[in-house]
Amino acid sequence: MPNIKSAKKRVKIIEKKTLRNNMIKTGYKSAVKKFEQAIADGNLEEAKVLFSEATKKIDQACTKGVIVKNTAARKKSSLSKKLNAAIA
Repeated sequence: MPNIKSAKKRVKIIEKKTLRNNMIKTGYKSAVKKFEQAIADGNLEEAKVLFSEATKKIDQACTKGVIVKNTAARKKSSLSKKLNAAIA
């Protein structure tokens, strides 16, 4: 445990940021899972809606610094490939 006042403050701030990051991360992961479940069920209309929601969540996570720009692009690309394969 830290003894210095500023170090104690940093620990509190890090805990808050960790909670926020985890909330954002679980939000985009659950959106991706919903999309993939819709694809697996063959529900293409719902999958199109969930695709836009998932990409939005991924972009938000990227903006907040939870995931890196290239990781976000890679995830969105793989989702769009799955959607296009299901449509075709």
